[in-house]
Amino acid sequence: MGEKMRIDKFISNMGFGSRKEIKEYIKKKKITVNGEIIKSGDMYIDTDDKIYCCGKKVEYEKYIYIMMNKPSGYVSANTDSKEKTVFDLISNEYRKKDLFVAGRLDKDTEGFLIITNNGKFAHNMLSPKKHVNKTYLVKSQGGEITNEDIIRFKNGITIDDGYTCKPAIIEIKNNGEISESLLTISEGKFHQVKRMFEAIGKKVIYLKRVKIGNLELDNNIPLGKFKIMNEYDIKLIGADKE
Repeated sequence: MGEKMRIDKFISNMGFGSRKEIKEYIKKKKITVNGEIIKSGDMYIDTDDKIYCCGKKVEYEKYIYIMMNKPSGYVSANTDSKEKTVFDLISNEYRKKDLFVAGRLDKDTEGFLIITNNGKFAHNMLSPKKHVNKTYLVKSQGGEITNEDIIRFKNGITIDDGYTCKPAIIEIKNNGEISESLLTISEGKFHQVKRMFEAIGKKVIYLKRVKIGNLELDNNIPLGKFKIMNEYDIKLIGADKE
């Protein structure tokens, strides 16, 4: 047995249109359940039922996981009265599924963003107890990153409010007045990466999340675009580990 759900909500959530559109399909006798034409949108179905809408089978997907390559200039929210949000970049067929952002990125930060409707997955991914690492490509201004800086990251940097961050790993890619590095952290305090670099006297001028857990951002996804993650992708995140 699957889940019980109103048929108009179910078909809408699976991306076949708004509730209003589903009602029109019902009036036009375009929806069947187990071979029978239905007459009302408020009837309850079982998600294991054989349901067709406009000749297409409605496949039940309880959870959805979206990998987005977030561009700068968008806030990580469902709606905002003043700013463009990442949901403005998602096509309507996926916006009916009670989605939310799992692990926000700052407005000016780019890269790997996960949008899902699985609250338990999101909680585990963000929980410090699960140690799901997040890796960022960082361009910083203010001189070379020294061996002493690397040790400070490794031991846990204390930021401006007195909080001591968990140990982090920094890998230098290019060192100079403007340096480029990969920083891996296991938590997500407010503006954490920027504040960690401020603690070593550097200013972050570009920030991009490139990896969550063991899953890297797909290089084939252009900025502002997304793909649906598969089971292997989800496993690589490591949010289900003990």
